[in-house]
Amino acid sequence: MNKRVLKLAAPSILANITVPLVGMVDLAIAGRLGDAASIGGIAIATMLFDLLYWNMGFLRVGTGGFAAQAYGRRDFKDAFRILVQAVGTALLSAVVIWVIQFAFLESAFLIIDCTTEVESLARQYFYIRIWAAPATLSLFAFKGWFIGMQNTISPMVVDVSVNLLNLVLSVVFAIGLGMGIPGIALGTLLAQYMGLAIAITLLVIYYRKLFRYIHIKESLKLRQMKDFFVLNGNLFLRSVSLLLVYSGFTSIAARYGDNLLAVSTIMMKLMLLYSYFIDGFAYAGEALTGRFIGAKDLKSLKRAIAVLFRWTLIVAAVSTVVYALADEFLFRLMTNNQEVLASAADYLPWLLVVPLLSCAAFILDGIFIGAIASKAIRDTMLLSAASFFITFYSMENLMGLQALYLAYMVHLVVRTVMMSFLMKRKVLSKAIA
Repeated sequence: MNKRVLKLAAPSILANITVPLVGMVDLAIAGRLGDAASIGGIAIATMLFDLLYWNMGFLRVGTGGFAAQAYGRRDFKDAFRILVQAVGTALLSAVVIWVIQFAFLESAFLIIDCTTEVESLARQYFYIRIWAAPATLSLFAFKGWFIGMQNTISPMVVDVSVNLLNLVLSVVFAIGLGMGIPGIALGTLLAQYMGLAIAITLLVIYYRKLFRYIHIKESLKLRQMKDFFVLNGNLFLRSVSLLLVYSGFTSIAARYGDNLLAVSTIMMKLMLLYSYFIDGFAYAGEALTGRFIGAKDLKSLKRAIAVLFRWTLIVAAVSTVVYALADEFLFRLMTNNQEVLASAADYLPWLLVVPLLSCAAFILDGIFIGAIASKAIRDTMLLSAASFFITFYSMENLMGLQALYLAYMVHLVVRTVMMSFLMKRKVLSKAIA
């Protein structure tokens, strides 16, 4: 079981490592283009895309869970039906996003409280990157489907390619050609479409012998699509809840000025840095849980869960040690702005807390996704999002911005406790023949 877990997790970990690195490069480029406003502009623009794209997270999450269970049943017709429906939904959603982009951006800045300079930079970034929507959303679907099919090599190749292309192109356009923030957006735009081309190529290479199971017209019939949307409705609410937490984190930090917005943006990147290792095991959990539930193999499912938790605790412990040793060094990699660095000192201790508080929540998320326990996932995320805002607003007067970090930790604990309580009824019971 260790070999199975590592075979699935290792490629995902390698791919995931490039995700925060590219995000950090974007911030590092912005941090050297001028002042804290450049970092804030990237942070706000990224949050705006989270508002658009995270709601579509079910394209990866739901597709992965359904494909994994179809794989466990050896039902390839159903597996390809899910892929066709997911990609079709992605393309339709991208058109809708293009249509509403202006109204969305104007509405967003009626709510977001930031400086004029930060808003201007965020707008520049947004109106370029928005044209990558079809590629970005389609990649969600392909990644989920590949993972569900027990193939983490293909999404690794796609993710690493996209992220390295993003890195190189952003540096070339933003610094080499002197385009600044628009150059970072253009680099992301081109990288996404190149990634989609790679994903399609890998689909043909690995699965062309199974293409006889593809029935596009039948898969896209209204009845079939209706079932697809009903099944993913709860996962959509999960995405909304996650979005509320992460966008709320950035929006609240923006109220405290450009310096603390820059600090909080970098802190969130650093707090999530270790999670990209954990996510590799979460993806393995998703694939194996779905597979063993589809095959009605309760014994293997229990063994897989035990192994996943052992690896998760190891990663969390090592990450805590790394954060303790690296301390301010990691922050200095992100910016050379002395005011931002000085303001960061009070918040660095949170880096020592986040791995152990969050590791179980992340791995349980993958397990529940593989089980397609959509109602349990929905209820957990709604409650944890509520706990985030209740904690912050009840503690802000006492702790100031520190209350934001406390609220983030509380929402992670709520996720862990609730999913642990529901594990037997919502996950294990599905593997009983």
